[in-house]
Amino acid sequence: MLKKNEIIILEITGTTSEGNGVGRFEQIAVFVPFTAVGDVISCKIVKVCKSYCYGIAVKYISESNRRVPPDCEVFGKCGGCSFRHFSYEEELAVKQGFVEDSFRRIGKLAPEFEPILGCEKISGYRNKAQYPVAEVNGKTVCGFYSKRSHRVVEFTDCRLQPAIFSEIVKFILDFCNSRRISAYNEETRQGLLRHIYLRRGEHSGEIMVCFIVTSFERCGKLEGIAEELAGKFANIKSVVLNENNKNTNVILGDKIKTIYGSDTITDIMCGRKIEISPLSFYQVNTVQAERLYSIAKEYAGLTGNEILLDLYCGAGTIGLSMADSVKKLVGVEIIPSAVENAKRNAEANGISNAEFICADAGQAAEMLFKRGERPDVIIADPARKGCTPETLEYMAKMAPDRIVMVSCNHATAARDCAALQKLGYETVKCKAVDMFPRATHVECVVLMSKVQK
Repeated sequence: MLKKNEIIILEITGTTSEGNGVGRFEQIAVFVPFTAVGDVISCKIVKVCKSYCYGIAVKYISESNRRVPPDCEVFGKCGGCSFRHFSYEEELAVKQGFVEDSFRRIGKLAPEFEPILGCEKISGYRNKAQYPVAEVNGKTVCGFYSKRSHRVVEFTDCRLQPAIFSEIVKFILDFCNSRRISAYNEETRQGLLRHIYLRRGEHSGEIMVCFIVTSFERCGKLEGIAEELAGKFANIKSVVLNENNKNTNVILGDKIKTIYGSDTITDIMCGRKIEISPLSFYQVNTVQAERLYSIAKEYAGLTGNEILLDLYCGAGTIGLSMADSVKKLVGVEIIPSAVENAKRNAEANGISNAEFICADAGQAAEMLFKRGERPDVIIADPARKGCTPETLEYMAKMAPDRIVMVSCNHATAARDCAALQKLGYETVKCKAVDMFPRATHVECVVLMSKVQK
């Protein structure tokens, strides 16, 4: 059995869904971060578990041809990127493997796997950034959490964000330090500013700045920052405060207060004008999301005569992109502000055949079933935890011809598709879509068809 601090020679033969390289030494799996398939390393064992170990590379004996030099100075310290040491072709191949493995191993499913859709833009693609704030040597700083911790790695020039975000954040930090605005301390629960949260319309260019604070009443030192920001950056259309005084890992609280401009910003998604609030879900990679939605629409097989049920609809972006191809659209979302966004988005785009319901997806599916609604197609785009068994049960009870699953978690997607298969649906085909270059996450779109008895 391997021992802690032991040095071994290890060949990396695989990549885990967390982004670690993995090799085998005397039949024991050894996980090593920041390695690539084909690397041969001198590996120091740092943690020994019952049936596997963790190690670190202390020396590269030979490097894989799939490896590239990382192009970020905090790669390996910041917890954001996992694949900056991979060529992009290798990253896509690894992500394709993640999706296929989940469906075969977890779901015991064998759909047609279409080739992964890569991203044309692998830098500056994010339209949203959330920077945790901390105090370092008496100075207010921000950056990103290191992996599996809440230790802030000070950094503002992230290559995944548009350059304008870096400029805005640096301006805000200068303001905060000149006014001695305190950063929130998770251990003492003291301080005012928890996060700086930015959103930007990819096509419109409109920017929202949101300050997550512990108390609205204690924001006196922030007075004037909104006007200074808007004077410096013309595209800032909204500055808001969000109050979160809870001892929680959840970034946003429930209370919003607009201190400059409008309550929302707008963008264009699939030719539709979309209103975005601080709390509403909106895909972080707009251009790739438009390509993702076009695949979902293709899988839905719409002719113009269908009733389409859009579960977990957020601000309505998926459903509204298909509204002109269906008889009726019904969207379901649990966040009230997102539902209001969806309703206004429908009105702004002259869409009159859409209904939006504020409810849990499972409760809404049950309500629609009891109401006698029988959608022809259901699109479900759940959060990472996937659908509840009750939601899946009522989806099947409504007996749509097709179910299109859009998922940011291939493991829960495989689980949910396996459950739907038991309820009478065949998993026909699946396509991975890389929405998050350089991170481990990968989306997938799955077509399920009702088995004809």
